[in-house]
Amino acid sequence: MLGAHSFAGRRRTIYLCLAFAAAGVCFVNLIFLTRGIDHTVIDLPGLNLLRPEHKQIEGTYAQDQHPIAGLMKEADQQWRQYDESRSTSFRETVAKYRKTYGRHPPPGFKEWYEFARTKDVYNVDDFQQITGDLRPFWAVPPQEIRKMAAKLQLSDGIAGVRLRDHEIVSHTEGWRVETLARSIGRIAKYLPDMDIAMNTMDQPRVMVTYEDIQNYLKIEESTRGMPLDAADKFTKDMDSYWNNESSSVYDDMDPGWFSVAGKPYTDSSKEACPPESPANANMTVEEADKLYKTSFGGFVSNFTGSSDLCNVGPVLGDQHGFLFSASSNTITRKLIPVFSECKVSVNNDILFPANMYFLKDERYVYNSKHDWEWEDKTDSMLWRGVTSGGIQVEDNWDRLHRQRFVKATNATEMESKSVSILSKNNKEPYELISDYNPSEFASSYFDVGFTEAWGCIPNCSFYDGVWTYKEPKQFPEQFKAKYLADIDGHSFSGRWRAFHQSKSLGLKATIFREWHDSRLFAWRHFVPMDNRFTDLYALMTYFIGVHPSASEDAFPTHGPYVPRHDFEAEVIAAQSREWAQAALRDEDLDIYLHLLLLEYGRIIDDNRDNIGYSGDGSELDHFDESHPFPPPLEPLVV
Repeated sequence: MLGAHSFAGRRRTIYLCLAFAAAGVCFVNLIFLTRGIDHTVIDLPGLNLLRPEHKQIEGTYAQDQHPIAGLMKEADQQWRQYDESRSTSFRETVAKYRKTYGRHPPPGFKEWYEFARTKDVYNVDDFQQITGDLRPFWAVPPQEIRKMAAKLQLSDGIAGVRLRDHEIVSHTEGWRVETLARSIGRIAKYLPDMDIAMNTMDQPRVMVTYEDIQNYLKIEESTRGMPLDAADKFTKDMDSYWNNESSSVYDDMDPGWFSVAGKPYTDSSKEACPPESPANANMTVEEADKLYKTSFGGFVSNFTGSSDLCNVGPVLGDQHGFLFSASSNTITRKLIPVFSECKVSVNNDILFPANMYFLKDERYVYNSKHDWEWEDKTDSMLWRGVTSGGIQVEDNWDRLHRQRFVKATNATEMESKSVSILSKNNKEPYELISDYNPSEFASSYFDVGFTEAWGCIPNCSFYDGVWTYKEPKQFPEQFKAKYLADIDGHSFSGRWRAFHQSKSLGLKATIFREWHDSRLFAWRHFVPMDNRFTDLYALMTYFIGVHPSASEDAFPTHGPYVPRHDFEAEVIAAQSREWAQAALRDEDLDIYLHLLLLEYGRIIDDNRDNIGYSGDGSELDHFDESHPFPPPLEPLVV
């Protein structure tokens, strides 16, 4: 386990080795990856935290010019800004909320704060996803939102949860809504009456045009205010909630559903994009890539941008199953209150933590008893899955994203292919090698494959002779590999949280977004990967190395050479695990859901402009003194 004691002992060993090896050079205490020890931070241009066995191979890392070293340094700087800006009292939390959003916090915010603090919330300010999802609804009358939430429960693919007098009084059927109802039941005593319309489809449902959303946001901004006499309570006895005996009251509410299944999703999504974006402007692929990738090496430098359909839609439109071959895609252009587990950048669904995380499904639950130490894991990238991601027919299967990934990692498939990697020549900077044949590398280090074919029309016989199916790996078995790839199916991946909790390093390629995305930092907590997988071999040769037995005095005489960066991978994996233990816990699911439903409760309140917490926060001074925040996590040194 890469925990505090083992990692601390290794750090001290590293310090002594370096100190004796470099006579006259004094290395002060290097940064530590876990809590509890005070170390001086030294900024270096490249990681210089080397285990003894790495020293001869990687002795020049302080001068490493690889783009990934720069991306890790930038991620560290962003992390420090995030971490140093945390509120440390209720007074600060309230003041920051008002400064950020131009409103009082919602009614019940004080009780939520106490709830979150007693559950050791790490960052009490990190809930901008909630506000971002709900902002446009300030332009819709509250009664209209309530009526639509009731009406939606009669729609296909929508389930309902009904909360009255601080109890769940009823809900529709299905494991998803039953799981959500149990989750809400744990916090129901804090919440006002409401109807929750939950999407039961894997795909998101709401896609409002860019022009309409901008108009809604302007209205929201104009309604901001902080009345001194705001009431810290929700309004009682409002109408227009779900009533099975008088459902005709909702007849004038039309969700406006229409199907885009089997149609190019980007034809619809571009209407939700800015006019100057690649989705609507006459922009080349190279120009669009510059918005989220490094100019040298093509590594993802902006993970949010890499999943934004307004950026990548034109190039991914026929390369991702959700975008051109989704089995069920029913959407609306109206702004309606649909709660979904995931969405893509152009959607206006309200995100909540996925039911899979609450359900405790053994296929997606991490158990540390089955994990391995980093040094005992195999030097390989692992992925298993089925051929999901879109409806597959004989003339489209090879364009789906999972199929492209499996082909790109197959040694036989890549025998006649060339890819781009960054190679280092002795002490010279890295250079781009565009004719690297990756077949041998794939054979040695990739353990990737489908376990079965699924989702084909009329059947999957056209795969005969295409795939050699691999045995499924139980979830615990996957953690034997150092590198775990996470690739979209036909929706978000339920494995992603467990990958963060593990001692392995996650590599992520996705267009879907979840509730926790704003608190995960690419290049600090995971390695982002382009959805076209053009950076796959440049990434993996960086971490695993090419000709890793070479040294500074004995570079290979032919072929590319990439130094091994195993320790950098271990650093990111350790930081990911530590952060998951602080911010992706089961408790954090409840904390997020609690505040989300308080904010939603205010949005649907007829008196929403005049309710909220208007105090200065001083009444919790004693509480704050007796409930200190978790100490800061040590930052990454690059």
